[in-house]
Amino acid sequence: MRHRSLARSAAFFLAAAPFVAASLCAQQTDLVAVYKDIHQHPELSHHEERTSAIVAAALRQAGYTVTDHIGVYPDGTHAFGVVGVMKNGAGPTLLVRADMDALPIIEETGLPYASHVMTKTKSGQDTGVMHACAHDVHTTVLIGTARAMAANRATWHGTLMLVGQPSEETIDGAKAMLADHLYERFGRPDRIIGLHDINTLAAGTVGVIAGPAMASSTSVDVLIQGIGGHGAQPQLGRDPVTLAALFITQIQTIVSREEDPQNPTVVTVGDIHGGTKRNIIPDEVKLELTTRSFTDKSRQTVLDGLRAMAAGITTSAALPPEKAAKVTVLEDESAPVQVNDPALSEQVRGTLIAALGASNVIDMGRLMGSEDVGVFGLADHSIPVVYFRLGAMDPAKLAAAQAAGQQLPGMHTSHFEPLPAPTIATGVKAMTAVATSLLQ
Repeated sequence: MRHRSLARSAAFFLAAAPFVAASLCAQQTDLVAVYKDIHQHPELSHHEERTSAIVAAALRQAGYTVTDHIGVYPDGTHAFGVVGVMKNGAGPTLLVRADMDALPIIEETGLPYASHVMTKTKSGQDTGVMHACAHDVHTTVLIGTARAMAANRATWHGTLMLVGQPSEETIDGAKAMLADHLYERFGRPDRIIGLHDINTLAAGTVGVIAGPAMASSTSVDVLIQGIGGHGAQPQLGRDPVTLAALFITQIQTIVSREEDPQNPTVVTVGDIHGGTKRNIIPDEVKLELTTRSFTDKSRQTVLDGLRAMAAGITTSAALPPEKAAKVTVLEDESAPVQVNDPALSEQVRGTLIAALGASNVIDMGRLMGSEDVGVFGLADHSIPVVYFRLGAMDPAKLAAAQAAGQQLPGMHTSHFEPLPAPTIATGVKAMTAVATSLLQ
């Protein structure tokens, strides 16, 4: 069966190859310019107004029926989701998804098109804004794929639904779009595909894994309370900074001593705020955490451990009940395990081999990173999803780093630097090939 699937994919791609090559050549320079523009003007989650306008305009220009400002968050505010639909006769419906938001990071790549955008976080911190997870690549690839598919309608049949998704980094963009009746308004897709860049593969290559591919993500807020006072008289209060430090140290034992070592799990404290001045003991310290796991049991082990250790901190400090440490799970900012449908993964892999060559299609392992693309596939996985990896690194730099036993700067770091032209070209080529093969 697998050989027949590969043969069909190869036959399709050989027939479509002249078009794909011509399309990519014609739009490559423009796409790199689009990428650099988006990279220089990143927008945080919930604020993707400019980026979504670029996507909407590009899809309209390519001939899609476009609707924007799609998505409703739990607080009732509207999101900047974009949907472009092209109906091309009878056939299946395919959803192609790209995320648009950036991260609160000061860029340090030194690139001529680096971001210099500054803003404030929701907690009031001054921060830079950077596409440190290459959603600018994903968005540009979506635009390139839209153009290529529109220009070659004779090779596919059905409905193509292109989705520019907001707020992936806060894990609530896909939920917001579904809450705004995405499928009721535009139709329920038969399959969903997407891609994500990666810093361990060279530009020109892609990676595929079937089954559980990315960990679940759970966002957790922790409030460590104390009794404030003068820094010179700590005995008269209860120092929440010290308690927070103890809590952070203790929770590392949840993974090392409470979790089954055969189940990969991560607990990270990514944000901590407390105090206003060096000689004042504050009343509270706030922590923002994320946990990653591949099973519901592992996730619950972490959450139970956080609550138990918070209770222990409260008891050890002899704090009254109203000063108890509080653990709050943010379900709206959490995502399930991202699962690549096995059968669809095999089909996608065959198409990618036909399009790029077997040596450029890498078998990937599971990643502890998380994504909300699987939310579009619904909780029961009734809509098959495949989310493959796109190599984004300069091949020479990657080879040199590997030879030295090192790794190039990765996602969510200030030095993350995709190589634009070949990365985007490969992304468009790969996504166009897969989309066309699934719309037969």
